[in-house]
Formats: sequence, C-alpha cells, structure tokens
Amino acid sequence: MRVVITGATGNVGASLVRALGEDDAVTSIVGLARRHPKWQPAKTEWAAVDISTDDLADPFEGADAVVHLAWLIQPSRRSDLLWRTNVAGSRRVFDAVARAGVATIVYASSVGAYSPGPKDRRVDEDWPVMGVPTSFYSRHKAEVERSLDAFEALHPGIRVVRLRPGLLFKRAAATEQRRLFAGPFVPVSLLRRQLIPFVPDVDGLRFQALHTADVADAYRRAITRDVRGAFNLAAEPVLDPHELGRILNARPVKVSPSLLRAIVHATWRMHLQPTPSGWLDMGLNVPVMDTARARAELGWSPRFSSSEAVLELLEGMRTRAGTPTPPLDPGTSGRGRVREILTGMGRRSGF
Repeated sequence: MRVVITGATGNVGASLVRALGEDDAVTSIVGLARRHPKWQPAKTEWAAVDISTDDLADPFEGADAVVHLAWLIQPSRRSDLLWRTNVAGSRRVFDAVARAGVATIVYASSVGAYSPGPKDRRVDEDWPVMGVPTSFYSRHKAEVERSLDAFEALHPGIRVVRLRPGLLFKRAAATEQRRLFAGPFVPVSLLRRQLIPFVPDVDGLRFQALHTADVADAYRRAITRDVRGAFNLAAEPVLDPHELGRILNARPVKVSPSLLRAIVHATWRMHLQPTPSGWLDMGLNVPVMDTARARAELGWSPRFSSSEAVLELLEGMRTRAGTPTPPLDPGTSGRGRVREILTGMGRRSGF
C-alpha cells in the first residue's frame, strides 16, 4: 500500500510517518510538506508541496490512500492566508484525490468542528458539525467537513474517513505548540509542577486530550481497515480545572470566562502572544465526545491517559524538545526566539 500524507512533518504527521513505517501493510510513504525535513524515516520519500498553490497530480499518482493533515494555525492575523490554505487548500486536495483515482481519503478533522454542546454528557459523531463562530480554526474545520460532504456525494466509490480528535500532545511537539499558542515570552524553565501555583477555574473548562502517538495509531487503523465515516478520538480522563490542579499540584482559582477572554484578547491585540480569543471560546463550548465507535470499529484504544499527555508536553517545553522537521525543530525559533518575535505574534508564520 502506498500512502501519501499532506502535512507530514507536523505534530501528527511525524508520528504517523513512524507508525506507518512499522506497518507491514504499508510499502511506501510520500510525505508532503512546504519544506524538506532533515529526517529520513523508513519507507518515506519527501516532496516540497504547498497544497494551496502547487500541482498535486504527481504526488498523488499511484497512491492507495491520502491522509490530509496539512493545516495552518498561524499567522493568526492573516485570515485570508489561513482560509486559502485550510479551506481552499483542502478542497484542492479532495479534487486531486478524485482526479488521481485514489481509493481512500482520511481527513484530519477535530473536536473543534462541532457546534457548541454539553459538558455533562458525551455526544457521538452525529452531533452537529457547524463549529464555534468566533474561532477561525473551528469555522474552517466545519467548512471543510461540509466540503467533504459534497465530495462524498459526488464520489461514492471513494472511501472517506474523518477523525475528530481532542487536543493532541507529545513531548516532541512541545516547541511547536509553545510557539504556535504561547509565543516567545513564556518562561518555559518555570513549566514544572512545583512552580505552577494555580490553574484557572473557568466555567465550561472541560476538554479532552490524547497523546499524538495514539492518534497516529488511529490514523494507521483508518488507512488499513475497511471503515468509513467519522470517529471521535480522546483519552481519559476528561480534563477540567480540578484534574489539572491534581496532576500539576496546583490550586484551582476561580476566574470568570469574560475576564479571561478579555485578557487573551488584549494580549493578542498588543502582540504579546499569538493566540486570539476564539481559541478560548472554542475550548469552553465544544462538547465532550463519546469515543465508543473508534474503539469498536477501529479496534482502537489509547495507551496514554490525557493527564500523561499533558505532563509529557510540559516536560517537553521545559527541556525544549523537538524533532528535526521544520515545524517541530527548536532551532526554527531562532537564537533567543528572535525569529518568533519578528513574526509580530501571529502576523507571519515564522517557520
């Protein structure tokens, strides 16, 4: 089986390349990314491709499956660029899959695609997928899902799978995630349990997470098994202020959602950090997912708890962990994180 992966050098992509390299059913992997990595894993060849502009015919030729992971989170101040890559670029990928006669497309959706939902019970994959309006990430994920609905209707012979994971953490993605969401001014040397005095106790702050290696295993299973449709992915436990306080040995401190949102918005407007307040809105509003279908039909079960994934990420941030690919390499931040500062906290991608 020949598998092509868009966004193959990022958090999920790098883990999926490793997982497929160890699967006997996969004979070759084509990793597509905007920049070539310094890394050469088993069975893998690389191609420099921008899904928003480049021809996708050659990379998809002869593929048995395409996994679409490519996605931009930054620059958060360039909504036009984000839409061209995330939404229009995804449509270009789907069109190229059909033209190349690829039998399977696996799309990286997200819990963020869901409409606002309950935190006190779990929803399955039939919950509405209309996104959270104030989050560009959520809107884009939902818009691409609707494009994929149209694609499925036009091409019923192509097997379409959508994976909707919670937040994805691993040690090697720590530098990338700090850069994308926190910016250069966060003192990562302080990110250890004994130095975190409190966590914000915000109404609605209940979310799901899992280790990136576990989501890569779910992608591997979706590629190699005859399944279709959407699958929720998350590990236990559901994370809330009290669970975060427990694993971090920190005290939950009550904070109003409006105050926290105002702080996030103000610091983003002041270019002190790269994350707009829509990310907070999404986290406070997306539902808690039921993962029964993935466990039953994919035979999938996470090896890591959500708490273990969080702690691994924090340790990775503290030790400046990474992987030799452009998105994950700590060196892409520049000496003293100067390259991050020069991006204007979300004005340019910077890596």
